Amino acid sequence: MMGTHMRKLLSILLVASLMFSLAACGGKDTAKTDDNGTVVVQGVGEGKHGDIKVEVSFADNKIKDIKVLEQKENEVLAEPVYTQLKQDVMNANSAEVDAISGSTVTSKGYLDAISDAIAKSGLTLAAAGASSNTDKNKEEAEQTYDVVVIGAGGAGFSAAIEAKKAGASVVLLEKMPTVGGNTLISGGEMNAPDNWVERALGITDDTADLFYEDTMKGGDNLGSPEMVRILADNALASAEWLRDEIKVEFLPDHLFQFGGHSRKRALIPVGHTGAELITKLKAKTDADQITIKTNMKADTLLTNDQGKVTGVTATSGSGDKITFHANKGVVIASGGFGSNVEMRKKYNPDMDEKYMSTDTPGSTGDGIVMAESLGAKLTNMENIQTYPICNPETGVISLVADSRFDGAILINQEGKRFVEELERRDVISKAILAQTGGYTYQLWNQGIADIGKTIEAHQDEYDQLVKQGLLYKADTLEEAAEFFKIDVNALKDTVKKVNEYAKTGKDLDFKHRAGLKSLEQGPYYIQKAVPSVHHTMGGLVIDEKTHVLNEKGEIIPGLYAAGEVTGVIHGANRLGGNAIADIFTFGRIAGQQVVAE
Repeated sequence: MMGTHMRKLLSILLVASLMFSLAACGGKDTAKTDDNGTVVVQGVGEGKHGDIKVEVSFADNKIKDIKVLEQKENEVLAEPVYTQLKQDVMNANSAEVDAISGSTVTSKGYLDAISDAIAKSGLTLAAAGASSNTDKNKEEAEQTYDVVVIGAGGAGFSAAIEAKKAGASVVLLEKMPTVGGNTLISGGEMNAPDNWVERALGITDDTADLFYEDTMKGGDNLGSPEMVRILADNALASAEWLRDEIKVEFLPDHLFQFGGHSRKRALIPVGHTGAELITKLKAKTDADQITIKTNMKADTLLTNDQGKVTGVTATSGSGDKITFHANKGVVIASGGFGSNVEMRKKYNPDMDEKYMSTDTPGSTGDGIVMAESLGAKLTNMENIQTYPICNPETGVISLVADSRFDGAILINQEGKRFVEELERRDVISKAILAQTGGYTYQLWNQGIADIGKTIEAHQDEYDQLVKQGLLYKADTLEEAAEFFKIDVNALKDTVKKVNEYAKTGKDLDFKHRAGLKSLEQGPYYIQKAVPSVHHTMGGLVIDEKTHVLNEKGEIIPGLYAAGEVTGVIHGANRLGGNAIADIFTFGRIAGQQVVAE
């Protein structure tokens, strides 16, 4: 027989076990029911920048509400996920709905979190009825504004803001669910000669003339001298406009020297991404009450009997055909065609499927095609740029690897340097593709990491690269070499040379224009990378006032263009930091001119 003491002990253990089980069942992630019979459950999914945690409310076997409790996603890209996608889920009464284009990873994390909550609820959801939002969201078939701007990236935003400032009514059309375009996902760095940060850092010998020379040379002198002159002379004013009128914040004590530039002149927005630019531009358009229509794809340019562009036909996300009449004119700011493989192959057969792209899915050349149908002249279309340091699995540009501008070196599988790290993007990309495997490794140490703090600025990307096995932190060079099976002796010899060159200030192998940094002390970071299509230099021919020109060199009245959709600025190759200077300089001019004329 069991003793009294043993029976008491077992009783205590049984009660404790039961209490633990009840506590677990009443945990914060399990279903709770309020006094009204509403079931409330939390769920978690993995977003692009970390976990997304939601709280889903159910009543009568239907999803009644979804609240985001925790998230770290890009504010601009996440906005339609937490609004539009939320509505789609509630209409369908299911998480089995399509992701938001351009925000795919965030969408998946959000939907996974909702699915997690549904599973935890234990409910069988009722079949959804017909949506009641169709009429509420229906657009008027005919709409009239003074100015219609196509594309809500940096060029489109700046054109819209300047046109509104000049007194015009403006509508900004964006085919994607989110605004921002490539500006949003870029590093956001902007070249501006003789800028305020240069002066604060004691750089006193930079000029617009020097910037002009760098840009012309960087494009093999194929850019229009007149247009590059405008860029060089107005880039600083554009940067000051962003700072003073749009309230963009730039780092006060750090600049980048991109490849091909003779001076360190690139301003860096806080956060090291274009999100700072787009967030502030969106706030400005909201304050100015500028109408923005997302999920609105421009299809055709309209003209009158005299050949003047008078508007745009577009298709809404729900498939409705809308006509936007423009009293003053239309500005095309729809970007390039880096994500359109067929268009890339049409103009440069080598830029085929073997190249991934850093660009947004919306970069498909729509504006170029629309204007070409009116006889617009195209130029430079074969010149397509690759960015040298991108994720080998996704093609996404690596912003962590901006440490290259602070002194990181590039090596091949054999452990040797093979190119100057601050050469032009096209030169570095070609050099990488010529190496074993067509990839490179970027190597830097903690000392270099502490200069630009790119790991801190892009911690989510760093974590993802580590998870993918594409970036490794090593205490020693031997450990770094072992991780990627690099010849350790060759790597040590390479680093020994770099350290010597850092001391003397002379790179005898590749003439590093900014001077190499010492790699004597660890820890070290080593990252695998490949080139991806990044920018299309070709596009529409415009004049100094951003008028679009036809094949005869004549102005197409009522039609203006700015940004990557144009092809006259960068020549054979665009230098880093010049795209942001380009889009805001010529975007502003376009917005001013369309109203003035």
